[in-house]
Amino acid sequence: MSNLMSNYSPLDVTFTNGNGCWLTDSEGKKYLDALSGIGVVNLGHCHPAITQSIIEQSQALLHTSNVYRIGNQERLAERLCKLSNMDKAFFANSGAEANEAAIKIARLYARSKNIKNPIILTANKSFHGRTMATLSATGNSKVQAGFSPLMSEFIHVDFDDIEAIKKYNENKDIVALMVEPIQGEAGVIIPQSDYLNKVKSVCDENDWLFILDEVQSGMGRTGKLFAHQYNNITPDILCLAKGLGNGVPIGACLAKGKAAEMLIHGSHGSTFGGNPLVTRVALCVLDVFENDSILDNVNEMSQYFEVQLKSKLIDCKVVKEIRIKGLMIGIELDENSIDCSKLVQKALDDELLINITGNSIRMLPPLIISKEEVNILIKKIIKLINS
Repeated sequence: MSNLMSNYSPLDVTFTNGNGCWLTDSEGKKYLDALSGIGVVNLGHCHPAITQSIIEQSQALLHTSNVYRIGNQERLAERLCKLSNMDKAFFANSGAEANEAAIKIARLYARSKNIKNPIILTANKSFHGRTMATLSATGNSKVQAGFSPLMSEFIHVDFDDIEAIKKYNENKDIVALMVEPIQGEAGVIIPQSDYLNKVKSVCDENDWLFILDEVQSGMGRTGKLFAHQYNNITPDILCLAKGLGNGVPIGACLAKGKAAEMLIHGSHGSTFGGNPLVTRVALCVLDVFENDSILDNVNEMSQYFEVQLKSKLIDCKVVKEIRIKGLMIGIELDENSIDCSKLVQKALDDELLINITGNSIRMLPPLIISKEEVNILIKKIIKLINS
């Protein structure tokens, strides 16, 4: 009997070692990890450079608090802002905390405009976190169940529907719009190619802050360092986490222009946020992206994966749609023909780690995956669906 609370229902397997795209359990069995800890271990398990950075920093200094300057934190802020065309950074411990900081910045921005009851637009089927603010921002009633009353300062509109946003042009209480470039938790929902451009234009016209939640789509997952770079735009606020630390907990809220000036001394903070260890690791993650041409591999493997998968599943009647952007992959299945709830366990039995969201298989394999490993993955996925 476990002393853990019952909010998780883990599968009956315990992993003890990891190497690249593979995990080994306590019985010695090896599994192909096509989930990366839900998009976290983007550079694979136990990447030697990441491991070395953890060892070196842990032997030097782990924590001082933000009462003092932290060199690694300042260097990471500079590099991230340069890479994203942003001005300033706040570091937290998770994606939810990064999004929470964005929401607080939007509130402060509203006060600067004398808006007393600020509202943020977010999307239906979105996911932004599990704190009370980010839970309220999330457009998923199942995630919110049991936690009412929610914060009322959010209005949810349909994703990939610019007209749904324009309906609020005359609402003087709207202060910001928060959206994911690709909805990961909803099953890898990819909008029209110009959707973000249109959203940015509406935000600019109404003087709303444009907040992009790239917790899952960022850090190379889509084939660019940040997914919004496909649209050649710059948001007012950019939220990152997951792959930024390759398994070490770190979140970042980056801001530009007026949004970057909202947080002043004493207005927000985090005990552990941006400590010497996590920021050293994140710096190393950026080094690996640069030195090992990670994005080139993402794009090459994405194209190969898409061609191979679609050619092999073209006549499969239970597959309704295949959605791929970089190595962010969703396979929507006909829920009337297949019991999706059993697929995670069936995949585990075949030594493959995947995720099911709704009636879609979601895969977020490590960005270092090789062609040989993609072939193994495709073979296992086809076997799973056909079974």
